[in-house]
Amino acid sequence: MADQDSDLEKTESPSERKLEKAREEGQVARSRELSTFLVTMAGGVGLWVLGAGFFQKLVQLLREGLTVPRDLAFNTEQLLPYLRDISVEVLVLFSPLLLLLLVVAGFSPMLMNGWLFSTKALAPKFSKLDPIAGIARMFSTNSLMELTKAIAKSVLIGGIGAWVIWHNKESVLLLVSEPVTVAVPHLGTMLWWSFAAIMSGLLVVVAIDVPFQLWEHNKKMKMTKEEVRQESKETEGDPQVKGRIRSMQREIARRRMMSAIPTADVVVTNPTHYSVALKYNENKMRAPAVVAKGSGLMAARIKEIAKENGVPILEAPPLARALHKHCELDQGIPEALYNAVAEVLAYVYQLKRYEKLGGASPVMPSELPVPKDLDPANAKEEGS
Repeated sequence: MADQDSDLEKTESPSERKLEKAREEGQVARSRELSTFLVTMAGGVGLWVLGAGFFQKLVQLLREGLTVPRDLAFNTEQLLPYLRDISVEVLVLFSPLLLLLLVVAGFSPMLMNGWLFSTKALAPKFSKLDPIAGIARMFSTNSLMELTKAIAKSVLIGGIGAWVIWHNKESVLLLVSEPVTVAVPHLGTMLWWSFAAIMSGLLVVVAIDVPFQLWEHNKKMKMTKEEVRQESKETEGDPQVKGRIRSMQREIARRRMMSAIPTADVVVTNPTHYSVALKYNENKMRAPAVVAKGSGLMAARIKEIAKENGVPILEAPPLARALHKHCELDQGIPEALYNAVAEVLAYVYQLKRYEKLGGASPVMPSELPVPKDLDPANAKEEGS
């Protein structure tokens, strides 16, 4: 029972396949704090780059919008185009900043997850409309963590803002007594310092939130041992199915091998333990090749098929053992066995000629030049 419970606990690291599948569905680690920080920083930097000319133009448009000429104030046909032109100018003035914010907001998530576009994340899920599930999410551990983070962020940023105001309280009070030409630059300096202090606080929040979101996502993606086993079966295939496929492949190879025996030139035997069928076509083959081989019952079956189809059978135990050990199906024999196989084929050709034309009966080769290191029997004797 304990083993079953442990198999259902998410203790295993997520596999690449599960992470990739989750990514396709739009389930990736996200940090709202990172996006907020980058967009806010982009806005501040954008205003700084636009410089004094931007603010002068903005003040001019604000003055024109608030000080409507008397002749336009009572003429709606001319007032509306006038206000429309001012609105368009304001929009054009802010368009570089708005474009910058749009680009940063769109590309900020890529810092954590790279390029990601998933339509599955946009698909409607009616399960989200379940009120019971919604209430459960409201009081879940994740919601509690988000609430804690929001409170901590508010306290941090609010504390920094309060410290900035308290630290500059005398300068703020002096603004009302300063000339406008002095008060505006003074206010701008205080705003920039306040902005830098608040952004420093946001940077601290980002430095905490990004690793936390990555850890939280990895925790959600963890797998149980049963999920790992099931995924392994789906990826690599069920062992029983794979075994069945290998069995079928061996059966097909065996049938193909048996069908090649009638075309062989000779079958070399042990005589009872091994059988190897050889074929050679000097016009198509560089060297003689093994078209069938087997041991035990398979060897007996090879000899049986050879007899049924009139294929010569030659008893040469060392050569049979060497061919069975060192040759693969449909591949040429090793060069070290060329001489021995050549003698066998020469005997076979002489035998066929004798059976067809008569004459002197060929002498069956007895001492074939088989290297000792290729004969498995010699290796066993040396080992013993």
